Amino acid sequence: MKKFLTLALALVMALALVACGGQPASTDEQKPAEGDTTTTEKVEVPAVEDLTSVDTSKIPGVEDGKLTVGMECKYAPYNWTQMDDSNGAVPIANNPGSYANGYDVMIAKRICEAYGWDLEIMAIDWDGLTPALASGQIDAVIAGQSMTPERLQEVDMAGPYFYASIVCVTKKDSELANAKGISELKGSATAQTGTIWYTTCLPQVEGAEVMPASESAPAMIMAVASGTVDFICTDMPTAMGACQTYPDLTILDFSANEADNFKVAQSDIDIGISVSKGNTQLKDAMDKVLSALNADHFNALMNEAVKVQPAI
Repeated sequence: MKKFLTLALALVMALALVACGGQPASTDEQKPAEGDTTTTEKVEVPAVEDLTSVDTSKIPGVEDGKLTVGMECKYAPYNWTQMDDSNGAVPIANNPGSYANGYDVMIAKRICEAYGWDLEIMAIDWDGLTPALASGQIDAVIAGQSMTPERLQEVDMAGPYFYASIVCVTKKDSELANAKGISELKGSATAQTGTIWYTTCLPQVEGAEVMPASESAPAMIMAVASGTVDFICTDMPTAMGACQTYPDLTILDFSANEADNFKVAQSDIDIGISVSKGNTQLKDAMDKVLSALNADHFNALMNEAVKVQPAI
């Protein structure tokens, strides 16, 4: 839902803790944060199923027992870069001394734990992820990619591993802060390049002056935080992360107003894991792990990512 994506469900999530070491993770009961529509009931994330007895030695990409995953490492709360291994961060192979963390890393760790694979993370720019997969540099892309028909012409995808609804973000003191639908939006706007937010959603806002696309999620968020644009279009997790870093921002979620909300296909908000076209063995192995989780589990894990993410 990223990108070409990608993004997130209703104003979803509180904050929780994921455990990738075989123990169930759970969300803490607490007052919901702004934009949070999840219940305060505890959500137990299932322990990772032990699938190490499955012979994966002939699955393309992981014959050596190592899964190499590409992600931007700069798209919080899906993935980010930090300078230590706190909160379960994983070293970035092509950026020595740096570590990757976030929701995508949590999902990658669950998959690797299930099969006993080693996990290697590669930091690759958004536009370079699919080419890196095609060239064999990486085995999979876990980076908030939406499962669009266009993308599925190039890759196969496991999942979904998240459902990402589309929202907007503006300043709390903006006249747009009380907007009840996209017809009430006006002024300058942007979104990240290469995403459905920019190519599909912003053109639906008749009152928007669409500015050039931002090259990254942090650049997009900075555009609205600095006042360069009046609002941005993104997904729920990215919006929540932005508001955590910049408390003067607020989320505009029009999901309750179906008639005046963004019109997107389900494939636009289904977020999946890309593997090489034809590598159905790796896809199926990943789907086996993901099938144990539902939307509430995904949200609980994403809550924890938002909770521990660094400032954007």
